[in-house]
Amino acid sequence: DTGSWSAKAIKEAKNFGTVNVAYAGKNENYTRIPSQDELKLSGSEAAYVHLTSNNTIAGTQFAAFPKTQAPLVADMSSDILSRPLNVNDFGLIYAGAQKNIGPSGLALVIIRKDLAARASEKLPTMLNYNTHIDQGSCFNTPPTLPIYFVDLVCKWLEKNGGLAGMEKINNAKADKLYGAIDGKGEFYRCPVAIDSRSKMNVVFRLPSEELEAKFVAEAGAAGLKGLKGHRSVGGIRASIYNATGIDAIDALVSFMNNFAAQNG
Repeated sequence: DTGSWSAKAIKEAKNFGTVNVAYAGKNENYTRIPSQDELKLSGSEAAYVHLTSNNTIAGTQFAAFPKTQAPLVADMSSDILSRPLNVNDFGLIYAGAQKNIGPSGLALVIIRKDLAARASEKLPTMLNYNTHIDQGSCFNTPPTLPIYFVDLVCKWLEKNGGLAGMEKINNAKADKLYGAIDGKGEFYRCPVAIDSRSKMNVVFRLPSEELEAKFVAEAGAAGLKGLKGHRSVGGIRASIYNATGIDAIDALVSFMNNFAAQNG
């Protein structure tokens, strides 16, 4: 449990079986990703191990994935396609499209064939992955326009060096933004452990909530939108998904430096 979305997954899983929470990040306000040694796994007795690879609200991300005896299932909705990935390390990957893949309304699933074969016959037809495997993802009428957009995104990714090239760009963006935060340590503060920081969602705080509100308002007036932190945690959040260019990071860093100089 490393954030709001994994907590929701745990809640759903309890409707179908016994859940062992291998790590309870809520106890530490979701400020870090656990190490391998901290995980209290059930071993081969578990049906699967579930995690959320990137936590949009908390601003944390798995830099490396744990080794598990049971199949590893990952919700990668917010960082899929942001870096190279060995899909053979996972039993199942699922992701909403709306962050890095394409427009909302699509979901991507990569599942091991032996796991798909384990699906209960009591599942509703639409909720059985085998239905979509057998029908080539065309059991229902596919949303053709969003799929076309995904094709364009994939071609754009290839043009930019594929996932290795995108990882290099994302690392540069994150390093520049975190550097601006850490460089003004008395004014900006990132609550996330350094080795757990997300490359997709950069969260930070200012000395007061009043200054945070002023920051969001003035940033918006300067054309820097969507910087208000999630309503459940407050603060500031810069979501810097694949489509965010380095020029946007430069603009934000420049604004941050000026704002700190005027209000620090």
